[in-house]
Amino acid sequence: MDIRIQKSKLHNHQKIQITGSKSESNRLLLLQALYPQISINNVSNSDDSVLMQNALVSEDELIDIHHAGTAMRFLTAYFAIQKGRETILTGSPRMKERPIKILVDALKMLGADITYLENDGFPPIKIVGSELTKHKVTLQANVSSQYISALLLIASKLENGLELTLKGKITSVPYINMTLSLLQSIGVETSFIENTITVKPQTTNLKPHTLTVESDWSSASYFYSLIALSPVGTEITIAAYKDKSLQGDSVLATIYKEFGITTTFKDESIRLQKISNPDKKLKVELDLKNAPDIAQTIAVTAFGLGLECYMIGLHTLKIKETDRLVALKTELEKLGAQVEITDLSLHLQPSENRNSNIKIATYNDHRMAMAFAPLGLKVPIDIENADVVSKSYPQFWEDFKSIGFNLK
Repeated sequence: MDIRIQKSKLHNHQKIQITGSKSESNRLLLLQALYPQISINNVSNSDDSVLMQNALVSEDELIDIHHAGTAMRFLTAYFAIQKGRETILTGSPRMKERPIKILVDALKMLGADITYLENDGFPPIKIVGSELTKHKVTLQANVSSQYISALLLIASKLENGLELTLKGKITSVPYINMTLSLLQSIGVETSFIENTITVKPQTTNLKPHTLTVESDWSSASYFYSLIALSPVGTEITIAAYKDKSLQGDSVLATIYKEFGITTTFKDESIRLQKISNPDKKLKVELDLKNAPDIAQTIAVTAFGLGLECYMIGLHTLKIKETDRLVALKTELEKLGAQVEITDLSLHLQPSENRNSNIKIATYNDHRMAMAFAPLGLKVPIDIENADVVSKSYPQFWEDFKSIGFNLK
């Protein structure tokens, strides 16, 4: 399904309820599978979380998680400790190109039985569940936090817990802290001292817990972009959010101050308000190593405002649903931008030129579709394969239409 966005204008003072965080939901769903006494409210209705839920209750040998990268990593660890169960974990053609070797090697160090069925280092994989008795493993600190979190989530079920040493400078610390905070919230003992993370084995029954998932900050980014691209005085309220969030993407509230946006927390909601237009000479400079998923949105916002933008810390974007750096450069340049990329950075030159009626390719990547959609406030554009948004935010187009977007 393609969507045509005619040049639009937001209805002011609207309120939107956003689904639960995919990152929190998938972590809690795995913990719930390990500890059934956990109850969860506001679980994400994203494709990824639905796939995660279905996989955790499935008794089939073959588990296909399609494009869901988080599910691939978390389920690899989960099935590795399901003693006596054989599982084949596979996914889409793109998933078969996304590396899993770092996590598989770490699990094998702990005693896991995992083999590759096609290409070494990549899905599909065969997992024979076993009891993992070893408890020490070392990883490079700059790897995807999903590898680290996958190990941490199963650690309390290991006979001797886990001692994980990270070598070098750690990236995506907020996502690691999210995992540890969720473990602590259900009663698991953890520590994170310098570059060593320890999770103690859970030897006693956990007490029943009911946990509520905060709404997704990555999804909030598209509304920050909308307000930034709107006239001064435009505002919107989105729910449900916490002032002290576990999600690294909550840094949006600070970043978008540069674009003239204030964030006000009230009654588990945030009000976003455009209070000023940024200086055209502004150069937005950011290190997004702790929040790479918002890079696409920020780049499009800066382009829409005619600002220069330089972002680093983007090395993990190359192994997402697509190579997001290449995809961003390609699509922004179709719109008239000048973009330079390296393996870990993106530099957007300031430009007032925005080509109209451009068809944006999405590369089976939900964030490409959603990041470019706010440009419909500036020029009419087309979004190819627009239903890819269901991966993380199924109501995205309905919500955009409800606040004034002219969609065809």
